[in-house]
Amino acid sequence: MNPVLDQARHTAFQQTLLSARRTMMLSEILKLAIDSFAASKLRFALTALGMVIGTASVILVVTIGLTGRQFILNEIQKIGTNQVEVEYSGGGAVGAEKVVYNDFLTRDDEKAVLAAVPSVVASSPVLQSHDRISFGGGVVKDTLVLGVSPQYRDVRNLIVLSGRFFDEQDENAHIKCAVVTVPFAREMFGSADEAVGKQFSILGIPFTIVGTFKESVDTFGQTEIADQTILIPFSVARYITGTDNVKQLYFSIRSMDEVPDATREIQRIIQGRHRPSSVYKAFDLRELLSTANRISIALIAVLVMVAAVTLAVGGVGIMNIMLANVRSRIREIGIRKALGATYREIKLQFLAEAVIISLAGGLVGCLVGLAVPLSIRLFSDYSLPISFWSVAIALAAATVVGVVFGTVPATRAAQLDPVESLKYE
Repeated sequence: MNPVLDQARHTAFQQTLLSARRTMMLSEILKLAIDSFAASKLRFALTALGMVIGTASVILVVTIGLTGRQFILNEIQKIGTNQVEVEYSGGGAVGAEKVVYNDFLTRDDEKAVLAAVPSVVASSPVLQSHDRISFGGGVVKDTLVLGVSPQYRDVRNLIVLSGRFFDEQDENAHIKCAVVTVPFAREMFGSADEAVGKQFSILGIPFTIVGTFKESVDTFGQTEIADQTILIPFSVARYITGTDNVKQLYFSIRSMDEVPDATREIQRIIQGRHRPSSVYKAFDLRELLSTANRISIALIAVLVMVAAVTLAVGGVGIMNIMLANVRSRIREIGIRKALGATYREIKLQFLAEAVIISLAGGLVGCLVGLAVPLSIRLFSDYSLPISFWSVAIALAAATVVGVVFGTVPATRAAQLDPVESLKYE
């Protein structure tokens, strides 16, 4: 015989055999897995149920986390993320001056900033004083009175509940009007609506209430506005206090992106108009917003990891069912090995079954997880945020779970001895 011809025939046979095995790997193995599921639909559905719950939990947890994050950031933004507050913190006096001298901010500082910083769209001084106000019936309380400009409403995002806020005409004409908090109006006149148009006295001077207001977000006392606060025009406050020195200046910046540069420029201008030893601090809410964003992302990550435990539980369920499946199909495995199925093919068959179960459950779970926020969007005015990254993560996790927890039963099936398997009853 021709050795060269024999070698060529042997090589061709090996290539044909390899091709047949590859064909089986790509199509027959999947077909066998699907046939197995068709023969036991209930087992397949119950096994995949854990993955349905797990992947749906991941998507819903991310949706809930994003909704909470959006709510928190929106609440902070209502306070005014494009707001800059400048405050006099002390200094500027030396020696004997410390007793009588304070380098407070002035209205001229505000005007200088408005002229030099084009990104400032609104501003207001805050002249603060405490006066004893009579509530009738012999009740007298120390009440906070703030002298502000009409733009204070926009700068601080205040909500006028009844009546109106005083305007430029009131400011220029030195009209003795006031806008008060709801607790003040309720205690003095019974309700916010009843208070509008009524009068009360500050230092014996009659003021007419033109409106009631509240802050857009509850700041828990962390602002210059107390529960019982009276807002009056700055021009009037300057007259009754005898000074135009203010402790705070508020500026509203055109956009949040311009806040850092505007803050530095405002502080530079104001510092340049006062003594070098005076201390002025500029505050904005960007850092608070950034901190809240980081905290919310960390909480979402923790919630996702908690939800991932459900996926792991589903994976354990897949592994147990697949181990029972291997035990019930020992004779089938023995027949396949007797017909030439290799260790690798048997392992891939059972691994494919585990991955298909896991992926099928993952797909159904994604549909369930997305159906909830989409339904809320469709049938209500609420627009819940949806992250399609959570879908990708859930499906990837489902695949990994199928591979990890399907490896043990697949390996056990592949290691069965064909002779012992054929004798198994």
